[in-house]
Amino acid sequence: MPEQHTTTPYDALLLLSFGGPEGPDDVVPFLANVTRGRGIPEERLKEVGKHYFLFGGVSPINEQNRALLEALRKDFAEHGVDLPVYWGNRNWAPYLTDTLREMAADGRRRIAVLATSAYASYSGCRQYRENLADALATLTAEGIEPPRVDKLRHYFNHPGFLRPMTESVIASLADLPEDVRAGAHLAFTTHSVPTAAADTSGPVEDHGDGGAYVAQHLDAARVIVDAVREETGVEHPWQLVYQSRSGAPHIPWLEPDICDHLETLHAQGVPAVVMAPIGFVSDHMEVLYDLDTEATAKAAELGLPVRRSATVGADPRFAAAVRDLLLERAAAERGESVERCALGALGAGHDLCPVGCCPARAPRPAAAGADSPYA
Repeated sequence: MPEQHTTTPYDALLLLSFGGPEGPDDVVPFLANVTRGRGIPEERLKEVGKHYFLFGGVSPINEQNRALLEALRKDFAEHGVDLPVYWGNRNWAPYLTDTLREMAADGRRRIAVLATSAYASYSGCRQYRENLADALATLTAEGIEPPRVDKLRHYFNHPGFLRPMTESVIASLADLPEDVRAGAHLAFTTHSVPTAAADTSGPVEDHGDGGAYVAQHLDAARVIVDAVREETGVEHPWQLVYQSRSGAPHIPWLEPDICDHLETLHAQGVPAVVMAPIGFVSDHMEVLYDLDTEATAKAAELGLPVRRSATVGADPRFAAAVRDLLLERAAAERGESVERCALGALGAGHDLCPVGCCPARAPRPAAAGADSPYA
């Protein structure tokens, strides 16, 4: 029998993700959910949805979350963590509000939340907290006593997140032709966001010059680069680059874009590139289209050998990292001394998002923060 670990005060874990369509008929309604309030016409949504239609209208994210859900349950069972794991999405079934309603009906009163976004940003943290607040308000309006929710800290520098990606980068390098392998460039990719949003990401003291969003990605990339050098004996040049821009062209976003970066590297005579999507937890649509389809096609056009390394997905080490984060937070909530696991220079992040952390475009209630109405 595995050693039993107490998770008090938590009586459930919620896996909170973005959601995605699971068939052609789902694509436009899904995108309408994602863009609600922006007044985007249906014809434009169909154009935006072309990426999904290329893959039969199915995003892989829901299946990947099902795999992660099973990995978490398996890890918990094998390591004496007796805690149910639920799953809810922001933009598609199973919807967050429905899942919280189910959890309340099951008697869950204190819930730890793992968001499938490892870094600080409005869209990757604060917006999830706003969605939680909206769902809790809906339950309250229905006469249901809402549970308390606590979002687990950012895990961009946890070994269980970085180690699988490091090994994948090494495997991608090994898959390159031998004559270009040593000179390969590492392009670490993440979702581009407006520079204004990046600059205000993280706590107030981290604001400016890309904020916590850029700093955290750079820290994670350096850890991987150092580990690759230690294991291969080769110092590979690298850069943090961006993908999946979706905003108005007149608004400044983080650059360079991965396709522009590939053109620059080719012009500089770089012999090969490994694209490492460190900003993503799983190989969902933005990875499959923006990297595996669009960027790979650009590389082929240039005659530039490229490989794309894998994300952590449902790797058992990531599931173990989630267990670690859960037990760490539970111990902290009980007032116990906690040793927090983190690699790199930035250290472990905060448990409770402070006031001014990743501020909203317009003031909205957000759960699981110092300014939350649901403490």
